[in-house]
Amino acid sequence: METEKELNDAILKLTLKIRNEYPELSKYLIEMPVTIPDNNSPEINIKILKDYYESLNSILKKYAPNHTIIEDK
Repeated sequence: METEKELNDAILKLTLKIRNEYPELSKYLIEMPVTIPDNNSPEINIKILKDYYESLNSILKKYAPNHTIIEDK
């Protein structure tokens, strides 16, 4: 089973990949429901982190095959 730290690391890695290789998707990172809590003290747990990771991964898997990576010049 993945720990909270492992999930946070995986989310960070995937987020950085999206921002660096597909910056046009960054707007979706801000709009994702998990990033906009509906209360002042949201509880973050393993399930929420897994769901968030899977949603990021899903966006990337659907988008990446049809688009080229933006490279720094």
